[in-house]
Amino acid sequence: MNLIIEIPVEWKNISELFVALGDAQRQRILLAFEPNERLNIVQIVASSKLGRTAVTHHLKILHNSGALHSEKIGKEVFFWVNKTHITTQIQNVLAYINSEI
Repeated sequence: MNLIIEIPVEWKNISELFVALGDAQRQRILLAFEPNERLNIVQIVASSKLGRTAVTHHLKILHNSGALHSEKIGKEVFFWVNKTHITTQIQNVLAYINSEI
């Protein structure tokens, strides 16, 4: 049988977040942040076993997925966890799953 299943609205744009959260190195980067803390690339690299290039790669994926916010202040870019986005996306998927069971 060949079914075309429409992706639920609650699941739109969440695949990037799940991919970002599915990597252990990116999980470690997110866990490096204290609540409401903003870190720059130097601070994130210092708390990681990875080099600057690898951390930059992971930060880009986390940022593109919405898991991190960033702001450039002078020459520095500061990152912080976007808890609202992560929570909202996961709650939307859970609400859909709970309503379908």
